[in-house]
Amino acid sequence: MTSFCGPYAYRELQEMLAERGVNVDHSTIYRWVQRYAPEMEKRLRWYWRNPSDLCPWHMDETYVKVNGRWAYLYRAVDSRGRTVDFYLSSRRNSKAAYRFLGKILNNVKKWQIPRFINTDKAPAYGRALALLKREGRCPSDVEHRQIKYRNNVIECDHGKLKRIIGATLGFKSMKTAYATIKGIEVMRALRKGQASAFYYGDPLGEMRLVSRVFEM
Repeated sequence: MTSFCGPYAYRELQEMLAERGVNVDHSTIYRWVQRYAPEMEKRLRWYWRNPSDLCPWHMDETYVKVNGRWAYLYRAVDSRGRTVDFYLSSRRNSKAAYRFLGKILNNVKKWQIPRFINTDKAPAYGRALALLKREGRCPSDVEHRQIKYRNNVIECDHGKLKRIIGATLGFKSMKTAYATIKGIEVMRALRKGQASAFYYGDPLGEMRLVSRVFEM
């Protein structure tokens, strides 16, 4: 298996593969991403969403252009920069924040929820957290902190992600956007070492882990 890391366009990947004797059209690479990126995120979810401590979460949203219009990519990382989760929405409001937070809480155990959740001053997060606490889905002692400088860690991570997204030259639909982003996010999580406990010291651990879950 060959691994390419960086903000590469599909045509650039086509050329890089051709240099290695693999002749494939850039449109085929795009179809591979649409077919396999969501499946890869699903199969690897347990490995990279396996926090070993209770670092505070940092949540924010960034803009992604889809078919000429802005969509909103909600993201969360912990204080060490490790990816917690993400959610793509066509709207930026309390309902989207609620769905995003609900998605995170559905994918973690109660003991994995940290004491602090950091966001910007957008009121949507506060409303969403309050509702989730009333529903019993979020522990009542979780503290919501709205201090801008504390979110520098996720704003920095946004920039790295968007350099990769920018190389795709845009998305035609929410479905294709979300499929692509799933692949990017899970591979970035692996690059951050979030599944390193399963590499067993193997320098090619990331690629071998992907191969193993796909039984390649």
